[in-house]
Amino acid sequence: MAALTGFAAGTALAQSAVTDGQKLAFDRGKGNCLTCHVIKGGDLPGTIGPELKDIKAKYPDRNELAAIIFDETKRNPQTMMPPFGRNRILTEQEISAIVDFLQTL
Repeated sequence: MAALTGFAAGTALAQSAVTDGQKLAFDRGKGNCLTCHVIKGGDLPGTIGPELKDIKAKYPDRNELAAIIFDETKRNPQTMMPPFGRNRILTEQEISAIVDFLQTL
């Protein structure tokens, strides 16, 4: 029974991270992903960046996706994407929550 309780708590924490990540991604003052990306469920998206869908298939390594959000200029110096982590727009915990959300798309 204790194992099931731990599983339920872990599932609830994971769902909470996904919800937090979605809020951050859609927040126009924080993650602001919708300024450049179409995301299912988001209002008034931009089209500068690629549509964010099938993310887990495109980036099975969550660390790669987190690194892109943290500072895409390391991988692509010509990117339009702001370095959210390097510029301290988002914390590592916030980036992790956004990755959790993006991997559900």
